[in-house]
Amino acid sequence: MTRENKSLEAVKNKLMAQALKSVGRVGWNGLDIQKLSTETGYPPEMAEAVFPAGVADMADYYSRKLDAEMLESLEDVDPKDLKTRERVATAVMARYRAAAEDKDIFRQTLAFWSSPNRLPRGGKILWRTADIIWQWAGDTATDYNHYTKRALLGGVITSTNLVFINDTGGTLTDTEDFLKRRIENVLKIGSLAGSIISKVKR
Repeated sequence: MTRENKSLEAVKNKLMAQALKSVGRVGWNGLDIQKLSTETGYPPEMAEAVFPAGVADMADYYSRKLDAEMLESLEDVDPKDLKTRERVATAVMARYRAAAEDKDIFRQTLAFWSSPNRLPRGGKILWRTADIIWQWAGDTATDYNHYTKRALLGGVITSTNLVFINDTGGTLTDTEDFLKRRIENVLKIGSLAGSIISKVKR
């Protein structure tokens, strides 16, 4: 990373830290990004300069932040020691544990991306997270399996999100149990689909 990029990331991180103090309460749409800039010690236009699409870029950056924290927490985990389903579950739960520090922010982010006009970008963000998880899990597929795995995992994450935001247990046991059941189900579906496609190709 160049010095310029590091400086840009530093600005983004500082603005994000300030934003996250309010997002859980007012939502992403409730942020005044010019005021946010001045509160952080920057000129009023700074947030718009580094987040050109405004709060949408900031909500996206929050998701990237969770992905990064997930990977950081997995640094001491060797995926080769785990079965495929365990790798995926371990990574997804690592992300939820990062988000659990302030569930209200996570909840507001889900609500933000659920707006019809934001669904396309929200879908891309979900795909990016699923791709990061599969890459960490060691997936090297380049055929239809590459897309199938990420689409299926995206569905798993979407359904598990609802369990997570309502999971009041500090250990997230309900979330993890639900997640593991969903992963087990989709892996069976994926295997069945692969078997059918293989037969069709013969």
